[in-house]
Amino acid sequence: MKPDVVILESDASVDEATKMMREKNSRSVLVSKRGEVIGIVSKTDILFKVISQNGNPSKVKLREIMTCPVLALGPGSTIKEALAVMDKHGIRQVMVHAYAAVLGVVTREDIYQSMETLSMASEDTAISGTPACIINTKAIAYMKDLSKFSIVCPYCQSPFDTKDGLSKHIDRLHGESGILEGDVRHLFE
Repeated sequence: MKPDVVILESDASVDEATKMMREKNSRSVLVSKRGEVIGIVSKTDILFKVISQNGNPSKVKLREIMTCPVLALGPGSTIKEALAVMDKHGIRQVMVHAYAAVLGVVTREDIYQSMETLSMASEDTAISGTPACIINTKAIAYMKDLSKFSIVCPYCQSPFDTKDGLSKHIDRLHGESGILEGDVRHLFE
């Protein structure tokens, strides 16, 4: 959620809005009337409702192109709920509010960026050998950087630090005497 939201009065021009959006690196501006949010204007609205229509951004008022009502969620809403609202209404951002106070705006891009960051953190964790969630929360896989290990199980390619560890692994999981203990018969079958 971006707490630094651009809010302008409905009489402000599109030109003022684009300047504020550029300064705050925002994709949208909330439109208010006497302190109450009544609409929202996105970059897409400006592009399609003003620029493509050869409108003058300094003369077009936000109230003329705003989308209303503004869809909003409470601060306790989940990401899944936010995406569901966005999908249902075909929008890219939702206002977050508590009572009459605007807390911020959540955008689809923010959610995907956060998910990518979490995914990259999980990837780093997995590479370092810590359990990582693969596919779903119930399927846990242990991944290790094989370049750190000199010994690999000939049956399942699991990495080991020591010959003793490999031998015990083969005895337990593959039901044979370990090759390191001299039983190499299966290698020639």
